[in-house]
Amino acid sequence: MKRIFLLATLVALVSVCPATQAAPLTLEDVSSMKQVTYARMSPAGKHVAYLLQVPREIYKDADGPPYHELYVTDLEGNSKPYVTGDIDITDIAWTIDGESIFFLAKRDAEADFNSLYRIRVDGGEAEQLFTHVNGMQRIYPSPNGSSIAFTATDAPPEKFKELQEKGFRAVVYEESVLSTKVWMLDLETLEAEAHELPGSASDFAWSADGSRYAVALAPTPLVDDSYTSRDIYVVDSTSAKVQAKMGSVGKLGPFAFSPDGERIAYVGSVDINDPSSGRLYVTSTAGGERREVVPEYLGHVNNFVWLDDANIRWLGHRGVYSEWATASVFETESPGEAPQSGPIIRAVHGNPGQEAVAAIADSPQHPLELYLLRGNEQPMRLTDSNPFLDDMEFAKQEAITYTARDGMQLDAILIHPVKRERGGNPLVIIAHGGPEAHYSNGWMTAYSRPGQVFAANGYAVIYPNYRGSTGRGVEFSKLGQHDYAEEEFNDLVDAKRHLVEEGLVDAERVGITGGSYGGYASMWSASALTEEYAAAVAFVGISNQVSKFGTGDIPYEMYNVHARAWPWDDWMWMLKRSPIYHADKTKTPLLIMGGDRDPRVHPGQSLEMYRFVKIRTDTPVRLVIYPDEVHGNRNTAARYDYSLRLMRWMDHYLKGPGGEPPPYELDHAEKLEAVSEE
Repeated sequence: MKRIFLLATLVALVSVCPATQAAPLTLEDVSSMKQVTYARMSPAGKHVAYLLQVPREIYKDADGPPYHELYVTDLEGNSKPYVTGDIDITDIAWTIDGESIFFLAKRDAEADFNSLYRIRVDGGEAEQLFTHVNGMQRIYPSPNGSSIAFTATDAPPEKFKELQEKGFRAVVYEESVLSTKVWMLDLETLEAEAHELPGSASDFAWSADGSRYAVALAPTPLVDDSYTSRDIYVVDSTSAKVQAKMGSVGKLGPFAFSPDGERIAYVGSVDINDPSSGRLYVTSTAGGERREVVPEYLGHVNNFVWLDDANIRWLGHRGVYSEWATASVFETESPGEAPQSGPIIRAVHGNPGQEAVAAIADSPQHPLELYLLRGNEQPMRLTDSNPFLDDMEFAKQEAITYTARDGMQLDAILIHPVKRERGGNPLVIIAHGGPEAHYSNGWMTAYSRPGQVFAANGYAVIYPNYRGSTGRGVEFSKLGQHDYAEEEFNDLVDAKRHLVEEGLVDAERVGITGGSYGGYASMWSASALTEEYAAAVAFVGISNQVSKFGTGDIPYEMYNVHARAWPWDDWMWMLKRSPIYHADKTKTPLLIMGGDRDPRVHPGQSLEMYRFVKIRTDTPVRLVIYPDEVHGNRNTAARYDYSLRLMRWMDHYLKGPGGEPPPYELDHAEKLEAVSEE
């Protein structure tokens, strides 16, 4: 009887005592999160090798990009570390017998380039096999196990390094870029031979018997050619003679031989004006007419795996979800109903004839993890890289639709504020780049778009898929072409107005941010649409569409899939679609950030907008430049600094006093001292 009473008392106490309150996500949490970035299924289909991205620890580690460690797991999620610590592994591949794993890494801090290593799955130290003169990009073991194809550039000119040390470091713009070649490394002699092919190589795939390979070649190594002019070539692996050319147009995605070697499947574009490679095609390896596998698909195909000679399993993104389906290469099939839930699958890897496929996916509760896809079963999660997330308080996240002013239905992802305010919460709109991209209902928090951190601090956050986004078919993705900044950015305003009408947000406390094309949207919103926004943060954004053509590295891509015109076709039209043209209207406090080595959107774009707003208005404007960063920050310190500045700018103008901008300094010195004293 006494025991029963004690138990009842304990139950009562538990019922009246508050549960331990979950912690909100912080910027420090975001900077520390790990994620799976690459996966390869073993030849027997019983194990998966994968790379885990591990950020450097702020204020403690030497600065740099995240590390990438090698792990192997079985199909039940029993994972083991193989190569870990302060290392950046850039590629992995199984040996044909499945007993070892090849990987690329620079393990010697004094080395100029990476090397090829091999490590046995049953244990032991990694063995260094080969070092190429300029480093290796990707590796592809041959089907018979005797060689490895790899991509790499040629050796630099003679005495190149010595001349650089003497001060002769002139760069001949675009002309001095070295082409990437296919090389064959004999694993017995450890000698490598370059194949002379008609272009600069990127992706590669072996035929099952190893007699041929397919390679993507662009006319030059320039990024613009890679975007607009790549094609698939079938090559004899012994003689290096080109046997056929597939005739793809526009942008090109992954490709692979059918198991019998008769066909090649690839993800490509409808035409040169298609903004994204998102259609699945099959063609004969001899060349000829291509056939679209899912021709009525109102989404975008990302990747695929051959099931057998007649069927392909394909990964698509439709709306704000992903789907995994099977289609015949001989019959036209309907794509079926649009998916409505599930983790967002980003990449897949499998072997023909095997049921299990490795996948990388995320969800609203976690960033990229390793999953297993098996038949029609629900995706099975294999890794848990951030167990601390289980104790976090997440704001409600949901997929919504709203109506644009012209009646078009648009998708968006909405993160609700953790606590609602009477009269509406402040809102941050996060505009994606591209615009050939889209948001899916997965993990929405990163250093440049800290959605859950915003929500924990009282913000509503919306991620609109404005017209011109992918995920809704080719026609929808072309809607913004030759219509810079008009209806597409009005769609962002309409997202705001929808939430105001719903009573969720305060119309007077709305901010916008985004990077690249999203940075363009942010600059445009701060100037041409300034009455709609109380704060803006633009990252690597476009301010002048005229000079963008002359200073970026993708002018033909811009012409084909964005502007559909050259500046000289109509100078004033192009200028009027530029935020600098509207700089005098700017009333929205504007923070501009970017890297000083950005080849895509020249840092001069940020400087132009800063200078024009500074001279023509009294509106607060600030320019932050990150040394040695490119189109997006790669290094840990720069990412964290960016997050802090973004949050502080929004807090100051949407929740705080406004007026003069906050101090330009951050408290890094104090934080460093605190860490040093631990």
